[in-house]
Formats: sequence, C-alpha cells, structure tokens
Amino acid sequence: MRRRALLAAVWAAPLAGCAAPRDPSASLWHAGELVIGTGNTTGVFYQLGAGYANLINQYLTGYDAAAAPSGGSIDNLQRLTTGDVDIALTLAAAADDGYAGAGTWAGRPQPFRALARTYDNYEHVIARVDSGITSVAGMKGHKVSLGSPNSGSDLLGRRLLRAADVDPDKDITARSMSLPQTTAAILDGSIDAMIWSGGLPTPGIVDLFAKAGGAVQFVRTQDLLPKIEQTYPNLLAKATITKDVYALPADVPTLTDANLIVVSADMPKDLAYQLTKLLFNHQKELAQVHPAAAAISRERAPLTDPVPLHPGAQEYFNGR
Repeated sequence: MRRRALLAAVWAAPLAGCAAPRDPSASLWHAGELVIGTGNTTGVFYQLGAGYANLINQYLTGYDAAAAPSGGSIDNLQRLTTGDVDIALTLAAAADDGYAGAGTWAGRPQPFRALARTYDNYEHVIARVDSGITSVAGMKGHKVSLGSPNSGSDLLGRRLLRAADVDPDKDITARSMSLPQTTAAILDGSIDAMIWSGGLPTPGIVDLFAKAGGAVQFVRTQDLLPKIEQTYPNLLAKATITKDVYALPADVPTLTDANLIVVSADMPKDLAYQLTKLLFNHQKELAQVHPAAAAISRERAPLTDPVPLHPGAQEYFNGR
C-alpha cells in the first residue's frame, strides 16, 4: 500500500515523468512500475531523476518510471531497502555506509548494488557576509542549515563540522531544512550559514546568488580534507567551482564526492543491463535536462567501489 500510494502521488506530480501509468504485463519486475528516489525539487538529483524517468518511459518497453522527490541520499537508500523506490540516486559516502553497515545502518549491512558512478557533487558551504563566518570552524555559535533530514548534505556536513572540531549537536544550532527553505532562510537572516552537497549548477544556489548579490559568500573547506580522510579515506577529493557557475568574482576551491545510481541486489540482471545501457545511449538527452549529466564518464562509471556493480551493469561495461 505504501508503494502504491507513493506511485499515485508521484505520477500526479509535475515533472515526475511524462507518461501516464500503463497496465503492464505481470511478468515484468514490479509489474513494470519503477520509482526513482531523487532529492529536493530545486536540486540536481530531482531534475536528473525526472529526466531518467522520462528516458525509461520513452525507450524501455513495458515500464513506467516516476521520479519521487525526497530528502536525498540516505532517504533514497532507506526507501530502497523497504521497496518504496527501485532506483536510488545517492552520494557514494551514503551508499558506502549502507553497504558496510555503518552510520544509519550500523550493524546492518545492506545488499546494495550499483548501476554506475555518475557525476560529482560539490560541497556548497555558504555563509552570510554579515555573520563573520569565513571557515567551518567559525560556525560555532551560529545557526546552520545541514539540508534535509537523511540527506547526503547532512551526512557530509556533519563530517566537515567534526573535522573542524565543531560538534554539530552542541556547538551550532543545526537546522534540518530543504534547499528551498534553506535559501529563503539565509536570505532573510534567520540562519547564518548552510552546507549543501549538489551538482553544478544547483538551481537553488543559482537563485540564491542571483537574489543575495554580495550578501553571501562561500566558506573554505579544502583544509579539512586530511582530517576527514583519517576516518573516511578515498571518498572526497579537492575540486574547484569555477566563477562562471554562479557568476562569482573568483573561483571557489571546495570538495567533491561521487554520486552513484544504486539498486537492490534482487533487480533482474537484464533490467539492470537495460537501465545502464539506457543511461549511456541517451546521455546527450539527459544532459539537456541538466548539464551535470554531461560529466558522466563511460570510463569512470564502473568505479563504484566499495559498492559492487550489479551483474547486469557489469555485463554492460564488459561490452555485451
């Protein structure tokens, strides 16, 4: 019933998928209904998830797909374990925790399988200029949004704060807010800073800088990488948000984490193969939905460690 209710709500939502529900053959997996767990509606996960759903509806005979808005990575993976979604867009850091039985899944390793590594998420650590915050350590005593509950933003935000010797539960007033709520709050001054993990450009961040002008600024993060890697090696990397992305006066050094498309181990092999093939056969169409899809690389896509590739995806990358 929960899955049926979610499907009904998603198919009624705008941009969730362009096709109306069909009456698919019972021989199809989940009766031909696929739900993609995405993210906040002003984030990249949602836009690309909706685009991927549309590709499935157009090119995968017998299947209807819909993109479900969600809190983000952890929320998507939790819904994957309960069967409420079939495909989860997620940060690698969150999938790593689930597969290893750590964090949210402490002592309960999950049988996740990956279809592909996609594009990278960039850490958007932003503060109001009048807050005086110029570093993550400087967030002590301030009101900070860590994104939606059970999101990758919350997961990585807490890791950044701890690396800066800031206890997210004691040293700041942490707010769990969606991206639209966060940007509205930083504009009206009800919060001082935000930590958001997203692709480039994130529509909600584009809107924030357009409205705020010089009232907000990025906060440095790269100095925290060595300490983060002591506990979480090989998950984050240094990168740069070029100034043209958000019409900034200068490039912004930051950190990135890879994104994965994750499914359950019991997805049929041929379906996993077809979903992976679809991603690359129609990548240009997906990039028209959001330019982050242009960064998906056929060479890097199989590099999903420690989450193993689904056998169907592995078969695709092996060149079947």
